[in-house]
Amino acid sequence: TAFFHGNLEEEIYMNQSPGFTIEGESNKVCRLRRSLYDLKQSLRAWFERLSHTMLDLGYTQTHSDHTMFVRKGEKVCILIVYVDDML
Repeated sequence: TAFFHGNLEEEIYMNQSPGFTIEGESNKVCRLRRSLYDLKQSLRAWFERLSHTMLDLGYTQTHSDHTMFVRKGEKVCILIVYVDDML
């Protein structure tokens, strides 16, 4: 479900899904407001949202690996993001 929570930066339109067309309005398209699994932008939108959240929580994003977030306090916490999973 992580991919459904990514906000899109671009305007993206798609054809109406078969079986979900409104009678007499089948020539209209749908504007997406959230990312979907099959979109190229899905992973980027998800990672962008995750990155902002991690920075808001006090983590820093490393320059050597943009998928690694570090928070230093009494203890060090390292979060590594791999595709759509976290280690």
